[in-house]
Amino acid sequence: MNVQWAIRELRATLQEAGLSGSFLVRDLATGDELGIAPDVELPIASLVKVPLAVAVLERIHDGRIDAATMIDVVPGRLTSPGPTGLSRFRHPARIAVEDLLYLSTAYSDNAAADTLFGLVPPSEVNRTLADLGITGITVRHLMRDLTQTPAERFEPREVHLAQALAIGSRTAGHGHPVRQLDVSRANSGTARACVDLLQALWAPTRVPAAVAAQVRSLMGSNVIRHRLAPDFSSDASLWLSKTGTLLNLRHEIGVVEHDDGSRYAIAALTESTVPAAVQPTAEAVMSHVARALHDQLRAR
Repeated sequence: MNVQWAIRELRATLQEAGLSGSFLVRDLATGDELGIAPDVELPIASLVKVPLAVAVLERIHDGRIDAATMIDVVPGRLTSPGPTGLSRFRHPARIAVEDLLYLSTAYSDNAAADTLFGLVPPSEVNRTLADLGITGITVRHLMRDLTQTPAERFEPREVHLAQALAIGSRTAGHGHPVRQLDVSRANSGTARACVDLLQALWAPTRVPAAVAAQVRSLMGSNVIRHRLAPDFSSDASLWLSKTGTLLNLRHEIGVVEHDDGSRYAIAALTESTVPAAVQPTAEAVMSHVARALHDQLRAR
């Protein structure tokens, strides 16, 4: 099958599901890649927890932070659907830095991530990315900002109104009146930049090997498995990933490691035009498109 024809078909599949997307698949051995609009910048939501983990672990590795340091965490007391972990705690907790990393990355715990941002603020995470030579990801704000969108102001039965606002208000340059969806104000990135970060973790040159290995382990412990995992997990392959979700945005980045030794970095960043919070079809379609790109690349 002609690759360009296949990509046109995949674009059509996304459109039929009410999705637009930025996808990139890269063979980590050869550097060969295949994608759909991989340089489109989008808000990245919880994907930012991967560079945060890198920045914190680098500081643990060089002694600036003690992994065993216990930190008192104020409970989030959130009741809106979505947030997990400490964000929903009712009482204060004392947790070690290394365990906060596990909660932030594997459980996508916003309160844990913000506690880590207290140790390594967004500006320092950006500096870490720059030192690694990774451009295209910008960290601007804490995770608690993601729970201050219009969605939290509506009753659950009216969540479609927040989705409609998210969908209908984006400008041609990806600006948005909802600041968490505005690429000039949000934590933002591209599929290509996310794949560059994955390559830096799976084939480390500037990232200390021990740091890269621990981030990979954290991503392998990801408990959110309903998005790309069904198409990439099997007895013959291992899927290590991180998801990101905000209003009409659904993302996942990760690496599939096959038993034959081949490894492919994958970034799937999507936004939906369907005003609904729960969209199993969107999840299935974005996974199908990512898998189809992977299969086309692997067949070369």
